[in-house]
Amino acid sequence: MPAASPAWRVEARATLALALPLVAANLLQMAVYAVDVIFVARLGPQSLAASSLSVSILGLLLWSSTGLVGAVSPLVAAELGRRRHAVREVRRSFRMGLWLSALASAVVLLLCAAGPWFMQATGQDADVVATARPFLHILMWSTPPAIVAAMLRSFVAAMGRAAVATLIIALGLAINIVGNYALVFGHFGCPALGLQGSAISSIVTTSGMLLAYVAVILTDRRLRRYHLFGRWWRADWVRFLDLLRVGLPICGTIVAEAGLFSGAAFLMGRIGEAELAGHTIALQIAAVAFQIPFGIAQAGTIRVGYAFGAGDRAGIARAGNAAIILGIAVMTLTASAMWFAPRQLLSLYVDTDAPENAVLVAFALQYMIVAAAFQLADGAQAVAAGALRGLQDTRVPMAIAVFGYWLPGFGTAIVLGFYTPLRGLGVWIGLAVGLLVVAILLLYRWSRRDRLLMSLSATTP
Repeated sequence: MPAASPAWRVEARATLALALPLVAANLLQMAVYAVDVIFVARLGPQSLAASSLSVSILGLLLWSSTGLVGAVSPLVAAELGRRRHAVREVRRSFRMGLWLSALASAVVLLLCAAGPWFMQATGQDADVVATARPFLHILMWSTPPAIVAAMLRSFVAAMGRAAVATLIIALGLAINIVGNYALVFGHFGCPALGLQGSAISSIVTTSGMLLAYVAVILTDRRLRRYHLFGRWWRADWVRFLDLLRVGLPICGTIVAEAGLFSGAAFLMGRIGEAELAGHTIALQIAAVAFQIPFGIAQAGTIRVGYAFGAGDRAGIARAGNAAIILGIAVMTLTASAMWFAPRQLLSLYVDTDAPENAVLVAFALQYMIVAAAFQLADGAQAVAAGALRGLQDTRVPMAIAVFGYWLPGFGTAIVLGFYTPLRGLGVWIGLAVGLLVVAILLLYRWSRRDRLLMSLSATTP
């Protein structure tokens, strides 16, 4: 079907209408994280390095857990595609999503407790590890409310309430700004707790967001009719296994991708403290830009899921293609901003004119040039993966991610980072190689969706 056809334009508008609040929510969520970086950066390079290593561990675990519980979204979308008022099926997915969130939270807490040991085992600076240990052991308690809130966010988006997430994360941003201002440097009569104050602020922020989601679910007229918290203790192992079937490969995919970037932080830590600090700031900017195609990917998952549930193959193609085209188009804009105005973007995080930041800024500027180059690949792989998730196709994309990120990607980062004069720049070239390989393979799999649909029709309940 031509891209200019009325049906395609209708789909593109529907995808945008769903994607815009999701993109806004993602950007606000990154702003919540950016607030932590902005305040911690003013405590000095050692505090920033300690925060970077801690967040690399916790962020990997949290992001992968949100992918796991985010399986609620394609399952609910497919049920609504099959039957507009699938009350019982929606409630089943929601209830088991809560169970899965609790399980994921327990696993994350255990792994975070071992985080300082992992830092030492990977050869990080002893002083940085000593600073990171108390910070991580406080920060990890922000993950249980964050994981449950992520599940609720995926659910309300699939239920057509994506704007709710935007408003709630805006509330979280306000809480985190006030919390960091009060607890890091000691305002409003609070003690100046430094790095630990930022961790406490994160706990307060994620808890407040979770309570806000619960309040919305209990009061929203459409959501209230599902009686979502009724009999939450009742097991439904068939639906629980459905969530695991879809969610575990999503979790694995995220571990592969996030692990690549977290692993890059540990490589940078071995290269040097200034390189790690520059990497942290440049990666923060790239991560903010990624939230735009990520929001489009989330919308693509839901739109493809609706069509998949309804058995509409033409609708599946329109929904996925519209999301992919929109994602790639948007990333050309973010790439241009990184290429032509890198110093201006860096100035949002650090004083680029301060002599003490000169080395950090020099490294960050190098890395942002590479980040600009891989923006298109990053957008393409994110949205293609999202479209495939709408088909509940997650296992092969996970295998693609593990291969692409860790063999061509991380392998190139190690070789160029430690066996050539490129050092930190070589690590970033490795990131670009991994993203490009995964994007090509995922787009190829999407192009073969008709054969994929035939196999899925025999296995999907």
